[in-house]
Amino acid sequence: MTPASAEELADAVRAAAADGLKVKPVGTGHSFTAAAVTDGVLIRPDLLTGIRAIDREAGTVTVEAGTPLKRLNVALAREGLSLTNMGDIMEQTVAGATSTGTHGTGRDSAATAAQIRAMELVLADGSLLSCSEKENAEVFAAARVGLGALGVVTAITFAVEPVFLLTAREEPMPFDRVTADFEELYAENEHFEFYWFPHTGNCNTKRNNRSAGPAAPPGRVSAWVEDELLSNGVFQVACSVGRAFPAAVPAIAQVSSRALSARTYTDIPYKVFTSPRRVRFMEMEYAVPREAAVAALREVKALIERSPLRVGFPVEVRTAPADDIALSTASGRDTAYIAVHLYRGTPYQAYFTAVERIMTAHGGRPHWGKVHTRDAEYLAGVYPRFAEFTALRDRLDPERRFANDYLRRVLGE
Repeated sequence: MTPASAEELADAVRAAAADGLKVKPVGTGHSFTAAAVTDGVLIRPDLLTGIRAIDREAGTVTVEAGTPLKRLNVALAREGLSLTNMGDIMEQTVAGATSTGTHGTGRDSAATAAQIRAMELVLADGSLLSCSEKENAEVFAAARVGLGALGVVTAITFAVEPVFLLTAREEPMPFDRVTADFEELYAENEHFEFYWFPHTGNCNTKRNNRSAGPAAPPGRVSAWVEDELLSNGVFQVACSVGRAFPAAVPAIAQVSSRALSARTYTDIPYKVFTSPRRVRFMEMEYAVPREAAVAALREVKALIERSPLRVGFPVEVRTAPADDIALSTASGRDTAYIAVHLYRGTPYQAYFTAVERIMTAHGGRPHWGKVHTRDAEYLAGVYPRFAEFTALRDRLDPERRFANDYLRRVLGE
């Protein structure tokens, strides 16, 4: 069903409870996991969209839960405002993105959920609850990355700031240099990330830093060549060839890793942080302590080099500062993210299983919305506040109105 207000949503939850049905909200279906799957009532947020209020004095915007990030970014820019940080995809709804721990990369900021200042959600009994650091603080500590387990989010208040400019510097760099200088590159840049191309010693790096301007966006032709032709069009063809002829993957990787040239441009945040992603893939991402990032990545490289695996998709590395959200992948520790991908239709289990073994040896935490095999027993060991979250769930949803198979696996019964 598609409620048009928080009150309609609350009525739907009460009706489902009366019929003994489970309830799950769904966003845009961006997750690789079955986090939103249900055999009960599926709540679609298509009508719960738009900005409710902007408080310039407080530096906040309150937005309906079903608002896609791309619409929020455009609307904020029109108002001369921006989020401080964001991921590289903006197709998700604000509730779906935050509930699964979506993040960008950053020395001082990264997670979208860490920018939340207040939330409103419908609980299992149909009541509407508001939470913030000052109101229902124990709920706020958990619900910002709530996995849909505590209630159905109806609105989110984000911290925003006057729109600013970022200068992006993209350039190729050898794997050995990136890994040797990783801490320095991290410390010197507000936002640093890189992609390593398996079967090569090549990386592409991206450094985003605030700029006094002037704005100097990439030219239309050069942007189309880099972002559409090379990053999507040609890469799509390369992936298709690699899937059909796995033996060709290392040679294709050598060409792909050299296809993108160095470039520098300056623009407003969402036009720098986000990119079009049209090549379909499967993805697994793990959050490890930042100090373990280089060791873990080198182990992945050694794994690929000594195995028959043929990996045609780059490995992505990003960072995040520690935050105070119970089930955030950066909860309580400075974090690095290592994400592995394979083109859709390519068997991924062997690669992902081997990488997962490396990540879990470093105390890795899987992204809640991406492929992984972890269960509640493992997760309780890598999240110090896991029991705090499950105890809150017991209180707010004792009958497991919002449960499904995925939550049973990752949170337990």
